[in-house]
Amino acid sequence: MKYTSTRGAASGVGFEEVLFSGFAADDGLYMPEEIPKLDEQTMRSWSSLSYKELVKEVCSLFIPSELIPRNDLHSLIDKALLRFRHQDIVPIARLENGLNVMEMWHGPTYAFKDLAMSCVGQFLDYFLKKNNRHVNILVATSGDTGSAAIEGVRENRNIDIIVLYPIGRCTKIQELQMITVFEDNVHLLGVEGTSDELDVPVRKLFTDTSFASKHNLMSINSVNWSRVMVQIAHFIYGYFRCAPASQEDTLPPVEIVVPTGGAGNITAGVIAQKMGLPIQLVAAVNKNDIIHRAVQHGDFSLGDSEMTLASAMDIQEPYNMERILWLLADGDSGKIKAMMEEFNAKKQLRLPAELHKKLQGVMTSCSVKDEDIIRTIKHCWEENHYQLCPHSAVGVSYHYQQTDSKQNKPRCCLAPASAAKFPEVILQADLTPDPPADIQALWKKDCSYLHVTREDDWEKILREKIQIIDS
Repeated sequence: MKYTSTRGAASGVGFEEVLFSGFAADDGLYMPEEIPKLDEQTMRSWSSLSYKELVKEVCSLFIPSELIPRNDLHSLIDKALLRFRHQDIVPIARLENGLNVMEMWHGPTYAFKDLAMSCVGQFLDYFLKKNNRHVNILVATSGDTGSAAIEGVRENRNIDIIVLYPIGRCTKIQELQMITVFEDNVHLLGVEGTSDELDVPVRKLFTDTSFASKHNLMSINSVNWSRVMVQIAHFIYGYFRCAPASQEDTLPPVEIVVPTGGAGNITAGVIAQKMGLPIQLVAAVNKNDIIHRAVQHGDFSLGDSEMTLASAMDIQEPYNMERILWLLADGDSGKIKAMMEEFNAKKQLRLPAELHKKLQGVMTSCSVKDEDIIRTIKHCWEENHYQLCPHSAVGVSYHYQQTDSKQNKPRCCLAPASAAKFPEVILQADLTPDPPADIQALWKKDCSYLHVTREDDWEKILREKIQIIDS
């Protein structure tokens, strides 16, 4: 298995190099040169596997055994998933009226980012120890990515991690999960900006290839292919847990609703489709609706980033859409390069008609307002005495909109985070938050971070911080 940039300047790249990379040198994103196809017999043989076993099978397709021998790979994944609080890792709550909610938040930070981040942390550690290397990880977060990345690598002497988060645009608990960590290898920058704005200086540092190489710079945002790779597994797991039993030759379709901001998770779903999994995807977004407009109208144009109750999805530049468009363009890197350069220059893009039609063929979409989030949280509680986080409610809102009982389509709604992380929203829904003890304890801990104002030179501050770490 080799990897290529979506913009064509790099090809034949090995997994280890991709793992330790952020953006490719041409500003593109790494993707497998070929997507493995799964025959029906293989998929049926996977139907009874646990989530952990599926992660092992999926990763084995994309990581050559000469790089990580199979026994080592399985041990790394076992270790990565040790800290999850539920034996099923991603249990599915079976609720009233056909609502299936995949709880992806049983990891250390109560968010789905833990699933991939814990595995990526183990892969990094494996190669760093083997090669006696040190890296600097640079992460811009909209909420949950930062804390999950920190938990994945904290106390690792071979890694320093620098996290930028948008002050006032995360929930207080999301912020506390980051700024209460006191480890020598963890560095926090609270920045007066949006998550999209924070991505700009990070991208500049990665495209400065001499600086990035000198300081062993890497990213574990969903820019990093390894994150997307691990997430393929939960689409397969959700499919087989929600598909009706079938003895027919053809596996029945299942709809999977994906609350999304940066489009990393739904990219994994599109790859699962390409591999042969008969899933129908729904991209569920909040008021920051660039993905919804792209799906419905072919309008991939930047709007103003708005603060919503689903704060981790307050993103208007979903960089993983480049991966999806590359897949739909059959790997035509020239076309993708031209399109993304136009988007970067003009902040607007009209998808070519053929590509727009293909996008509509792999997913539909919906955009959910804050009042619908509150209404959905109340509805789910009234029917099930079950609390949804605002991001999960974005997806479940779509489920409640489907009133045509004749469809009777099996559906799995992904729940990216625990309601315990969003007590402010739960209170707005006139419900009582019930945070676990470890979240309650965050309020009593000391905090530390570097405050970066809007007037500061963000790129200069990052460069100086990295140079100090490496001195």
